[in-house]
Amino acid sequence: MGDKIRMGVIFGGRSGEHEVSLMSARSLLQVLDPQKYAVVQIGITHTGAWVAGDNVLEALQSDQVDALPPAAIFPDPSRRALYTLSPGQYGDILALFSQLDVVFPILHGTFGEDGTLQGLLEMADLAYVGAGVLGSSVGMDKALFKDVMRANNIPVPRSITVTRRQIQSQMDQVLDQAESLAAYPLFVKPVNLGSSVGVSKVCSRSDLYEGILDAARYDRRVLIEQGINAREIEVSVLGNDAPMASVPGEIIPSDDFYSYRAKYLDETSQLIIPAELPETVADALRAYAVRIFQAVDCAGMARVDFLLERDTNEIFVSEINTIPGFTRISMYPKLWQASGIGYPELVDRLIELAFERKAERDHTERQYGRKA
Repeated sequence: MGDKIRMGVIFGGRSGEHEVSLMSARSLLQVLDPQKYAVVQIGITHTGAWVAGDNVLEALQSDQVDALPPAAIFPDPSRRALYTLSPGQYGDILALFSQLDVVFPILHGTFGEDGTLQGLLEMADLAYVGAGVLGSSVGMDKALFKDVMRANNIPVPRSITVTRRQIQSQMDQVLDQAESLAAYPLFVKPVNLGSSVGVSKVCSRSDLYEGILDAARYDRRVLIEQGINAREIEVSVLGNDAPMASVPGEIIPSDDFYSYRAKYLDETSQLIIPAELPETVADALRAYAVRIFQAVDCAGMARVDFLLERDTNEIFVSEINTIPGFTRISMYPKLWQASGIGYPELVDRLIELAFERKAERDHTERQYGRKA
């Protein structure tokens, strides 16, 4: 391996965005320089099993992982490595698979983008790409994220949050409360999920009822939000304590909104980069993106999604994605390409930022009163 950086790439995951993660991982693995990185593929199945070995991505895509050994990263800073397990006479045998210098999580959604994986990597004292526990969890939780935005005087659509228990026992009250929020259309979303999984645009009480039930399949909390006649604008952010924002881009979806089908299954959605905007509006969007990134203590990368009201150019923040789609045709890398940073350079920069963040964490004292 020589002086190569030993990098674990984690993909798949126990989330409704499993397939999206595999798409992102394929693009990432294709661009990593083999002269610079010794790549260790770490796959997580739909059921949450960790596997390692050869051709993990292909095995997950074909759902044929039985031949791959189970794998694990331990929350022990003296074991910054990936281990495999094999059956022995008296139980599983633990074997070192590879030391790890840095981890690139390319997991979208729950159990990957929500701070859970980041907590494991923090306990293991590993450098990793992207936001930490706080930034990941706040960014993933649409309801909490909007509360943080309101606290920072950053405009968001009006919304309410209801629980699965409320939906099951008080559906009429939930429907009444939602209809008092704003006129139709409304949007219904699982609080903790991305890629528009479980998201509905609803235009009647019966649609609202069905949309709430669908969203509640994916999370115990459901966000119901004011619909805005808006252009969908996205801005990519890169950095740690001094982040920078890309040029804005516009999504023109093939559906009524940027649904899962419009994102991944229908090739007629359009990405306009850079978005055709007045310079003052573009500058305001970029400034907001940096403020939002810093407000949730993000790191490394994020994509901020905005709603730009068509008649007034009034700006509303929709959400932040701390592990945005990372295929070559995804908005995050395309926006940086339009801003002068190509895909390979972007990946290198993200890994540098991961080491920078780790070095900053290492300055934190863990024992009170310890003398130098």
